[in-house]
Amino acid sequence: MSIATPALDALRETLPDDLKDIRLNLSAVLAGENLEAAQALGVALAAARFIRSEKLVDALTADITAGLGDAAAGVFADATAAAGIMAMNTVYYRFRHMIGKESYAARPARLRMNRMNQPMTSKATFELMSLGCAALAGCEMCLQSHEASLLKLDLSEDACHDAVRIAAVINAAAVGLV
Repeated sequence: MSIATPALDALRETLPDDLKDIRLNLSAVLAGENLEAAQALGVALAAARFIRSEKLVDALTADITAGLGDAAAGVFADATAAAGIMAMNTVYYRFRHMIGKESYAARPARLRMNRMNQPMTSKATFELMSLGCAALAGCEMCLQSHEASLLKLDLSEDACHDAVRIAAVINAAAVGLV
């Protein structure tokens, strides 16, 4: 990734020495080879919103604003939308999956999620953000659905893997920032 992340770097340095691995992982996962900068930062921001880490949201917002120019608005909007929609979907679909009754599976969800089909960035970027949030929630149905969508959009398994790694490290960093 070619975008500097000074606000995130400064926040990363506040992590305690016991989380040195997380400090190193935080810079490494955002410099991946399989995602564009806007995608990687978007996944990180959606994950930070999803887990409600204000410190990470603030740092990522500053870095995205400084580094992405005109593309920043779309990343902010889609990260917010993806985190919100996935907060709803992961609860609902995890319930249906865990209960495992056909009677629930036969019922329509009747939950609006039209934004998933009308992202400001791209369908692939929105799906990557959603995949990261699904991983944080541990929702098997959502993980399978978003990974399949990304593969149909011609993204690689490596790109999916990077998105989940980013979400995992954002989650770990939030633990150290409390």
